[in-house]
Amino acid sequence: MKKLRYSLLLCLALAACHHPEVEYVDFETFQVLSVKTDDFFLEDGSLNPEVALMEDSELEPQTKVASTGAMALVRDLLGVVNSNSLVHIAGVYKGHDTDGSPIKLSGKLVLPAKGPVKNLILVSHYTIGANFECPSETFPLEALLATKGYAVAIADYIGFGITKDRIHPYMHTESTARSVVDMGLAVRPYLKHIGREPESEEVILFGYSQGGSTTLAVMDMIQDEFPNVFPIKMTYCGGGPYELAATFDVSMKTGITGIPCAIPMIVQGVNEGEQLGLDMADFFKPNLLEHYNEWINSKKYTVKEINTFIQTNDLHDIMTDEGRDKHSGTTARLYSALLNNSTLNFLPFSPVYMFHSRQDQTVPFINAQKAEQYFKGLNVRYDFGDYGTHAMGCIRFILTVYKDLP
Repeated sequence: MKKLRYSLLLCLALAACHHPEVEYVDFETFQVLSVKTDDFFLEDGSLNPEVALMEDSELEPQTKVASTGAMALVRDLLGVVNSNSLVHIAGVYKGHDTDGSPIKLSGKLVLPAKGPVKNLILVSHYTIGANFECPSETFPLEALLATKGYAVAIADYIGFGITKDRIHPYMHTESTARSVVDMGLAVRPYLKHIGREPESEEVILFGYSQGGSTTLAVMDMIQDEFPNVFPIKMTYCGGGPYELAATFDVSMKTGITGIPCAIPMIVQGVNEGEQLGLDMADFFKPNLLEHYNEWINSKKYTVKEINTFIQTNDLHDIMTDEGRDKHSGTTARLYSALLNNSTLNFLPFSPVYMFHSRQDQTVPFINAQKAEQYFKGLNVRYDFGDYGTHAMGCIRFILTVYKDLP
C-alpha cells in the first residue's frame, strides 16, 4: 500500500511539473507578467467578445460584429481556424528608448495552445488611445494569425503597457520599429527555452494603419541590422501612413482630417521622438491646447472618445494658422521631421503585400499611391480596392493575410 501511495504521489508530482502554466516561466530575455489560455471563437462559432476590434460605427458593439459586411467577413473565418485555443503570454523585455538608452518595455506573445509553431510573426499594432487597448492588456485581433500555427509577438510600444506614463512617440519610426525588433530578439530565445521554437528561422512581418507604416520601418531595420538573425519570409502592410508629409499636405489642402486625435498625436509624438523641443502652443488652438495632455497622455481614453472630445475634424478649429503652414519657422521644423520619418526610404529584399482601401478617410489613399510609385518594379503585390472604411479595411486585410499564410 505504501509503494502504491508513493507511486501515486510521484505521478502527481510529475504531472504538476508539466502543468501548462508552469511551462511559460520567466526567462532572462522575456519576463512573464501573465499567462492566459483563451479561444478566438466560442463554441457556438461566434467571435470571442474579448477580441478587440478597431473602433468604427460598423464594428459596434465590440461583443459582436454588427454590420452585414463585417459579419460576412468574419464568417469567412469559420471553418479555417486550425488551432482555436491560444496561449497569451504578456511579458517584459529590454528595449531602447527614443535616445537609444536602455528601457524596459512590454508586449504580448500569442501561441497556439498545442502543436508545432511554423514561424514567428512580428506584428506592429494599429493606433490606440487607451492603455487598456494595448496588446499586453487585451485580446488583440491580430492574435487570429496564431490560430494557424504561428507565434505572434506584439510590442506595446513606448508609452503603453509598463511605460504608460510616458508620451507615446507616435509615428516616430525609429523608436517604434526598434520596440518591435527588440521584442523579436527577446522572444526568439524564450520560445526555444519553453520548447516552442518555430520550425523555420524565417520571420513574417505584419501591420495595419500605424502598424502598416511601422512594419515597413521594421523591415528596413532588420535588413540593415539583423539580416541573418531574422531572415524575412514575407511582409504584410495595410492602410499605413507611409508618407507623413504627403498626409500633412493633403489634410491642409482639404482642411479636414479623418481622425482628429491624430493631429496632436503626430505633433507631440514626432516632437518627442526627434527631441525637437517644439511648443505645442504654436500648433494647437486653445480648446485642444488646454486638454490634449489629459485626453491623450493620460491613456484613459480611446481614439473614438478623444475624437469626441475634440468635437471637430476641421483643421481650422484644431490647429493654429502657423501650425497649418509648413513654411512657417516652427512648422517647417516639424514638416522636415515628417519627411525624415517616411518609411518609403529603402528597397525591400523580400516579397511585400500592400493593402489599402480607396475609401479610407482615416489614412489618405495618397500614401498607397506614393508607395506604389516608390516601389515600382520591385517584388511588391498591391491590393487597392473599394474596401470600405479604415476599420472595415482592417478586418478584410487580416482575413486576406490569414488566407494567404500557409
